[in-house]
Amino acid sequence: MKFYKMVFAVFFWALLSAHFSYASDKGIRMTPVVRTVQSVAPAVVNIHTARIVEQELNPFGSMFDDTLFRHFFGSQDLTRRFEQRSLGSGVIIDGSKNLVLTNAHVIEGASSIRVRLLDGREFDGELVGSDPDFDLAILHLKDAQNLPQATMGDSSDMMIGETVIAIGNPFGFGNTVTTGVVSALERTIETRQGTFTDFIQTDAAINPGNSGGPLMNLAGELVGINTAIYAEAEGIGFAIPINKAKRVVDELVSFGRVQAVWLGLEGQDVDERIARYLGLDTTRGMLVTQIHEAATQKAGLETGDVIRTVNGVGVEDRNHYQRILRNFTLGQDVRLEVAGQGGRRNVTVKLQSFTNEKALDMAGRRWGMIVAPRGRNLVISEVRPGSPAQKLGLKNGDLLFKVAGDAQVSLDDYARAFKRYRMANTVLLLVGRDGRGYHVRLRV
Repeated sequence: MKFYKMVFAVFFWALLSAHFSYASDKGIRMTPVVRTVQSVAPAVVNIHTARIVEQELNPFGSMFDDTLFRHFFGSQDLTRRFEQRSLGSGVIIDGSKNLVLTNAHVIEGASSIRVRLLDGREFDGELVGSDPDFDLAILHLKDAQNLPQATMGDSSDMMIGETVIAIGNPFGFGNTVTTGVVSALERTIETRQGTFTDFIQTDAAINPGNSGGPLMNLAGELVGINTAIYAEAEGIGFAIPINKAKRVVDELVSFGRVQAVWLGLEGQDVDERIARYLGLDTTRGMLVTQIHEAATQKAGLETGDVIRTVNGVGVEDRNHYQRILRNFTLGQDVRLEVAGQGGRRNVTVKLQSFTNEKALDMAGRRWGMIVAPRGRNLVISEVRPGSPAQKLGLKNGDLLFKVAGDAQVSLDDYARAFKRYRMANTVLLLVGRDGRGYHVRLRV
């Protein structure tokens, strides 16, 4: 009997030891990364989009612009349509309001958006607002209830070298987790879409399909939105800081788009003559030629100053200056390093709203033409005497199809085009007259 009791006791202690050993091992394996993934993964979503792509079967090929062909001849019988599908990621930032944050390029041109959660639920996604200059978009999940959400963090105190976690939908593999460190902060990169500033750089693997997914810290907080891959190298990914994303989200929810901003000034490129006159060792920067806003003058900026940097980002020329400004939102203060006859100094200026009304008024004075909607196009309703438009030979009644390649359908299109190309010396226009189309250069 004692022998059986002894065997039972040994067996019991063996089971008990195995249990505590397993629990202890599991406790050791429950790292901050595991805890973060377990808490955040339910709020990470896979985004499936479909877009209808139309291909014009223009029999004239490149000899005849498609916009003109559609306007003058119609193209209902010469259009091929097909559906294009793509994948992306997103993160639920407000479970009570059913709001998902993702990249603008993930849903660009989508005719339908379907969002899938980790628990298997699927919902239709409705676009609340999108802005390609920030590459951010907000979706609303239709008829969704009891949604999880990620905890917003603070990206202002991120440290180079700290561990971060990327969760997304790379190549269609849902909720894939990668880890790495913060490699650098406040990175600026140039892409075909424009200049993007303030990026978080990380070596956490970010592959196609990760776009729009969250970048998390070890406290389980959302600190960035994964958005780009540097194609020329491996192990370099980028994310939009969550503090910047918060400002954009507020505007997207309120207005559907981020309001255009400016410093209320005009400028031109710096040539060697100007550089020598101001004692500069480079032609980089933008020379301020005119100031419209009193707040900018009050801040201490003067005509004749050369803007060298904007929030630490070096300015190459006037076009680069405008691309940099598209990274900021209304009311932000920007730090300018300027050089002038009084030497180099730093100036802080608050960004002002650049309304469509203001842009249309300036376009009438600078380009010399007033436009009005007519059907699916814009028509030139007035050409001002002595203006660049009159010197070019434009007339009342001419149709305006494109400005610098951007299609012109509404006054909003025209206002946006002027905001983007207002400081250019030459702007390419596509106009129509008497059933024919012409590419012409407006010289300002």
